[in-house]
Amino acid sequence: MFEAEVLSGGFSNPAQDSARAFRACLEAMARPGRIQQIVGAVPPAPLSPAAGAILLTLADATTPIFIAKSHDTEAVRKWIAFHCSAPVVVAGEADFAIGTWDALQPVSQFAIGTAEYPDRSATLIVECEDISAPMATLSGPGIETTQTAYLPTIDAFVANGAQFPLGFDCYFTAGSQLSALPRSTKVEAL
Repeated sequence: MFEAEVLSGGFSNPAQDSARAFRACLEAMARPGRIQQIVGAVPPAPLSPAAGAILLTLADATTPIFIAKSHDTEAVRKWIAFHCSAPVVVAGEADFAIGTWDALQPVSQFAIGTAEYPDRSATLIVECEDISAPMATLSGPGIETTQTAYLPTIDAFVANGAQFPLGFDCYFTAGSQLSALPRSTKVEAL
């Protein structure tokens, strides 16, 4: 059963499912705080379907991934290796990091880019119980006036935004739901 779990769970229709998932990832990042539905992946626990779909869509053999202790299981490692071919690395070398907010601490361990290459930063995939209860007000690019959103904390994202154009970007996932917070977004407590 374990091997079947590792080999299954990818997109059943890769061309269409990955296109839909890519669109959801783009929409989430372009419209910070708005919840998107992202489906098609059935990864092993504790990965959510949304996190699995992000990895299937955005990760490949050239995308180093850090797996936090909350998600670092043999099944998850093998699933990522089989479906994405992505190397698992230490936090400072990761393009993507996956785990719960607490397990990803301290966020200072992740790359934030450099003045010459601000794009060389990490994107955190933060697994949450629920992302529908807003606790922050967002403003900035992609938001007409303001947008309320769930964030696991406020202070860390205020500090991250103060580093712009450096900083990390985030996807928040819960079940098949996805939202995002790019580093360019201004965050205030609700």
